[in-house]
Amino acid sequence: MENRVRLTIESGVAHLRLNRPDKMNALDPAMFKAIIEAGTQLGARKDVRAAVISGEGRAFCAGLDLDRLIATANGDPLLPSIDLTRRTHSIANYAQHLVWLWRELPVPVIAAVHGVAFGGGFQFALGADFRYFAPGTKLAIIEAKWGLVPDMCGTHLARHLAREDIVRELTYTGRIFSAEEALAYGFATRMFDDPVAAALATAHEIASRSPDAIRAAKRLLNLSATSDEATGLAAETAEQAALLGTPNHAEAVRSNLNRPPRWSYS
Repeated sequence: MENRVRLTIESGVAHLRLNRPDKMNALDPAMFKAIIEAGTQLGARKDVRAAVISGEGRAFCAGLDLDRLIATANGDPLLPSIDLTRRTHSIANYAQHLVWLWRELPVPVIAAVHGVAFGGGFQFALGADFRYFAPGTKLAIIEAKWGLVPDMCGTHLARHLAREDIVRELTYTGRIFSAEEALAYGFATRMFDDPVAAALATAHEIASRSPDAIRAAKRLLNLSATSDEATGLAAETAEQAALLGTPNHAEAVRSNLNRPPRWSYS
């Protein structure tokens, strides 16, 4: 995993850094494996309260490795030994799982994006709860350029962030657009000269809240994207009932009155 990503955890905040800077963090089979292993590891940890994903070097992620694209044109599979027609990870195939696992991670995830985020790299950023972009970042749903379609959850996630016509135009043309446009479209949450520092600061702020409440909030917000109103409202009630009177609810109240919190982890 260390050959493709760097993972650190400090004070409840995980930081996953794509670590293939000589290739602008392009997604080769080893990168797929490393990202999925890191996300799986974080998902199992009770002490992680927020996560940041970023890229080393001059780019967040340039998308699928060029060698793999060339190989597919010669009839090879997109990922060797992987059957992408199979739902191997619940509703997702292996490639989609690289993105979807961050949406399903129990804690909030912030993508800190700079340089470029093309194709699979852009879709990877969409799997985060929200995205901080550096000015000058270039983005693209670039698959049409290569005679392909977004196949890493992009068509599903993008339509919840931007207008449908915007998503269609970007998908059909594959044109490169700016961070400033991304902010106007709804893909970017905020812009910072140093998005990594800003993302880490926000992650630590989230980590200072009750871990039970934050995880419950993410479950509710994930559910709201796919459920009807009745289901969503019932889920709100159930989550709140499960929080009221718990040790971390009481700790949140007490800490707001006179001292820093001391959270417990179930």
